Amino acid sequence: MAATSEQLLEAVVRAAEDKKAMNVVALNLEGISLVADYFVICHGNSDTQVNAITTEIKKQADSVGVALRGVEGTDTGRWVLIDLGDVVVHVFHRDEREYYNIERLWSDAKVVELA
Repeated sequence: MAATSEQLLEAVVRAAEDKKAMNVVALNLEGISLVADYFVICHGNSDTQVNAITTEIKKQADSVGVALRGVEGTDTGRWVLIDLGDVVVHVFHRDEREYYNIERLWSDAKVVELA
């Protein structure tokens, strides 16, 4: 049985933190966007770390029964987008996160308090 969007969110955040992702932020998009229920945004300090975070998130999503819908950006390791349906994850390289600042674009969304 597949996880709920909240369970998936917890698994994604835990996976990112396990790989030492920096500044992990979860935004609740319910009622704001039809794209997903949650965005998770984080960054790594190197291309290698970005790819390690991405791999761990995909592995943890699979372990809770959620199929990967798509992944973009793994070839460069600068901004990887992981589509898990209800949860969309943005794993940035530090420099790209500062440049794109997508938290600002979704400023209407409530930040989810992470344990």
